[in-house]
Amino acid sequence: MNNQIRTYRLAQNYGYQLNPSIPVIGYTEMVNNEMCISHSHPRGQLIYATRGVMNVVVGNHIWVVNPLQGLWLPGGVEHQVTFQKDVNYYSVFIDPSAMKELPLNSFSFDISMFLKQLIFKVISFGTKGNLTTSQGRIIDVFLDELALIQPSKTFLPTTNHERLQKVVDLLLNDVASKNTIEYYAEISFMSTRTLSRLFIKELGMNFSDWRTRLKLLEAIKRLGEKQPIKEIALDLGYETASAFIYMFKKHLGTTPSNYILED
Repeated sequence: MNNQIRTYRLAQNYGYQLNPSIPVIGYTEMVNNEMCISHSHPRGQLIYATRGVMNVVVGNHIWVVNPLQGLWLPGGVEHQVTFQKDVNYYSVFIDPSAMKELPLNSFSFDISMFLKQLIFKVISFGTKGNLTTSQGRIIDVFLDELALIQPSKTFLPTTNHERLQKVVDLLLNDVASKNTIEYYAEISFMSTRTLSRLFIKELGMNFSDWRTRLKLLEAIKRLGEKQPIKEIALDLGYETASAFIYMFKKHLGTTPSNYILED
C-alpha cells in the first residue's frame, strides 16, 4: 500500500444523520491518496467518481470502482474505502425511511448517464433540507432509478479461511504469477483437489476464474491511473497486449481502451 495514503474522515458525518424530511444528502470533494477506515452508518450510500479509482472492501469482497461505475452500500454495512490518485468523489446518503425499495446487498454497477445527472442534481440541492416540491420530485426519480441498478462482475471475493487465505495472499501479492494450482497446493501442504474444492466453496469460483478476476480488477485500477495498455498487459503476466485485450473483452464485453476516460 502507498505509504503516503492518509486517513480520510468525512467531517460532516452525513451517513449518521437520521431525518426522513431529508431523504437524501449529497456530497462531493476531491480526495487524493486517502483511506476511509472501516466503518458503517445507518444511511445507505451511493459512491461514484467522475475521475480516479476507489478500492472498496465490504466483508470478503473487494471492488475496484472506476468512473464507469457506481457502488451501492445499504445502511449498516461495514466498509472501507481507499482513494487512489486524485479521485473526484461523489456520494449520496439515503435515509432508512427512503430505502424500502432499494437493494439489500452491496455491489458495484455500470452507471447510466441519466443516474449520473441525477446525482449531480441531488448534490446541488445542498445538505440542509428545505426542499422545494420540484426538488422532491427529482429525488423521487433518483430513488426510482437507484432501485433499478443491477450488479456488475467487477468484484473479487476473498476469504477468512486460514489455509485458503495464504494462497489468496500469495496471488494478491504477485498478480503476474503463472504458477499452477498444483504449485500453490504443494506450498500450502494440501492436495490439488482440496485446494480446488476450497476455492469453489469459499470463493464461489474455481482457481482459474478467481485469478482472472484478480487480473481484471488490477487492470481496471491501472487503466484508471492512465497506465498504457501494453505496460499493463506485461505487468499482469501476458505475453502480448492483444492477449490481454482479448481476455478483457471476453469477460467485460468491452476493450480496455473504453476504461480510459478523458478528464
